[in-house]
Amino acid sequence: MSNPNGVAFYVPGALLLLAGCLKLPAVWRIPKDELLRSVCVLLFVAAGVFAVAAVPSIAAINRITGIPNAAAPVVYTILTAFSGSSLVLVIHWSSGPAQAEQAARWSRRCHWATLAVITAVIGLFALGDAPAERLVDLDTYYANTPYIREMIVLYLVAHTTAAVTMTVLCTRWARVVQGPLRAGLVLILIGYVLSLVYDALKFTAVGARWTGHDLDRLSWPVAPPIAALSALLIGIGFVLPRLSQRFMELVGPWRRYHQLQPAWRELRVATPHSINLVGGLRTPIDVRVCQLESEIYDGILTIHPYLDPEVHALSLVEARKTARTDEDAAVIADAAAVAHAVVVWATRTADQSAVPDERSGDGPVLSSAVNAAGLVLLSQALAKSPIVRATRVAAVLESSTR
Repeated sequence: MSNPNGVAFYVPGALLLLAGCLKLPAVWRIPKDELLRSVCVLLFVAAGVFAVAAVPSIAAINRITGIPNAAAPVVYTILTAFSGSSLVLVIHWSSGPAQAEQAARWSRRCHWATLAVITAVIGLFALGDAPAERLVDLDTYYANTPYIREMIVLYLVAHTTAAVTMTVLCTRWARVVQGPLRAGLVLILIGYVLSLVYDALKFTAVGARWTGHDLDRLSWPVAPPIAALSALLIGIGFVLPRLSQRFMELVGPWRRYHQLQPAWRELRVATPHSINLVGGLRTPIDVRVCQLESEIYDGILTIHPYLDPEVHALSLVEARKTARTDEDAAVIADAAAVAHAVVVWATRTADQSAVPDERSGDGPVLSSAVNAAGLVLLSQALAKSPIVRATRVAAVLESSTR
């Protein structure tokens, strides 16, 4: 390859190997998860591609086996296995429970096709004669050698077929999904487009030898770095959605805890006798979020008799002028009503001579507080909406003039 000491191959290979090892405990815990197992296999095979394709590794394989160019079928085998494992992973990835049987059937076909190509590659190398060791230019040097020529063409055809198939599948799927999954598919798609560029360069260089021309520079040193980048992007693309899911599982509760803080600060004055929020590094974040939500709901129940339907209605009219949707406007109106009610409740509570308001059944229904997602939206509106801020200020001024 074009990197004589192999560092450009060994570093990404080590990272992919580490990612695969980190997946092993989950595979052991859930041995029947075909998708998880396929991801793990792909990571190890991708690491193998980087491990065997570096120049020092090619030289070492030849030296250890004592067979000139024995590394060639090894590299072609790993590349073919990588293409096959990619197809298997996409089959499991894009199939739901209803398509499990069909996915298993197509996976078996991919396994058999991959095994057939690998067997043919090894057999053709055994039949051929390649006595001169070629570390970087075997494809072009032996482009006209019987059996070795067929081995080279076979691996390139198999690799190209897999790349075209993956490009089509990923393009179709990327059009109908969003978020980290789509980002991963885009990386995989770019990786396989680069694979097709690699194949085109190889075919061109080999074809030039067949016609008596010399375009060896396309096969080496141009093509190998493209192949390395392709394998790296494909590996990252397959891992990215799983990493994003795990990241959100870890970060999501902390993000929710932070988002709920404005609502808790707004309403904590109305819940002075509720339990204190737990703290400390040993307290699970899920417990903190649960207690925070409990505090907020307690505060809403306390101020409910002071929710003013007129304030809610006027705020809803104002919010509809700037809100993107009716749902956003409703959240802002709910938040404005809560901010107003907190001020009124605090004023009435401070005035010991005031007669308690008994309008508990007449206040507006806070539609945004009926579920966890709506509670977050309510909290954010309490912190950010200028309508809510203006309503709060007006309530304070009104209370101070009484």
